[in-house]
Amino acid sequence: MAAQPVTRSALVRLSNDLRLTCMRISRRVRVESDPELPPNQFSVLARLEDGHLTNGELAEVESVSAPSMTRMTSCLVEAGYVDRSVDPNDGRQVFLSLTTEGRRALGRVRRHRDEWMLERFDALTDDEQRLLLRAQEVLAKVASQ
Repeated sequence: MAAQPVTRSALVRLSNDLRLTCMRISRRVRVESDPELPPNQFSVLARLEDGHLTNGELAEVESVSAPSMTRMTSCLVEAGYVDRSVDPNDGRQVFLSLTTEGRRALGRVRRHRDEWMLERFDALTDDEQRLLLRAQEVLAKVASQ
């Protein structure tokens, strides 16, 4: 017997339910998995991982005001996670980059987030874990479109 096609109304419900579930999981893993860095500070460190940026560039990519970003990066500098350096070609321009401790903090938070998820996956049945393996492939396909 062939599988029945999924109805349009079932797809509409699925898209809403799955979107909300993904958002809840994302929020929980960001907030509950590690107390070391608030999610917004972690995001700034992750943006600096591949090179230096200015406060203005960070504010733009993080969709916050420049003054808010300046306050946040000042906290990260004080914590020893970020360094400031003046552009040798334009003394008015200040670049922000990760320190060694900032890179370590990123690694720690990522490990905590992975551990948080792993604890939840460990509590699932073998069938549920196999289903998640397949679902991850499908969701990766959706995310790449």
